[in-house]
Amino acid sequence: MRVLITGFEPFGGESVNPSAMLMPALANLTIAGLSISTLALPVSFDEIPVLLERTISRVKPQVVLGFGLAGGRPAISIERVAINVIDARIPDNAGSRPVDKPVVPHGPAAYFSTVPIKAMLIGLREIGIPVTVSQSAGTFVCNAHFYLIRHLASTRFPGIRCGFIHVPYLPEMAAGHAGAPSMSLTVMQRAAVTLLETIRDVRQDIDLTAGAEA
Repeated sequence: MRVLITGFEPFGGESVNPSAMLMPALANLTIAGLSISTLALPVSFDEIPVLLERTISRVKPQVVLGFGLAGGRPAISIERVAINVIDARIPDNAGSRPVDKPVVPHGPAAYFSTVPIKAMLIGLREIGIPVTVSQSAGTFVCNAHFYLIRHLASTRFPGIRCGFIHVPYLPEMAAGHAGAPSMSLTVMQRAAVTLLETIRDVRQDIDLTAGAEA
């Protein structure tokens, strides 16, 4: 199974981004049944559509799994849905700050993940890694990425399964944000391996509640 894994460069004044730091380790992994390619992306609304389409055309993955930073979240967040809205609280790294713009003009309002999010949730719980199913990937570049890969899978590259994972701050990042939760890169790497193995092994997701009241 060919898998494309993506991460992002630092943004928002941070000097590092754990999602990009995961890429070298994951590129060198040997996981039975998986052929892994990685892509570190710029935090740029204008650049990621071309880069994603070009890379998917070249790699021809069967799965695309994106990783991004959600500073302040206490756990690995398995995203359920991508929405067709950009509402940037801060500028991207190219200085662009779209407000209430579509990711894809005239595209569907939203796309759901097509990886087994509930089985992935259980997989991380079983190895003791904090994890949740998230009902919102935000309205910044991570959500745009998630929406774009699902849109490409729906319109250009049928059959690709797509998902997106948000990771917390690293401990050294959390030190600059009083009271913020964090997770080590080693734990994130263990989580990524388990998530990939679950995607490899599970085609039909399990029936398990992971909803939210608000």
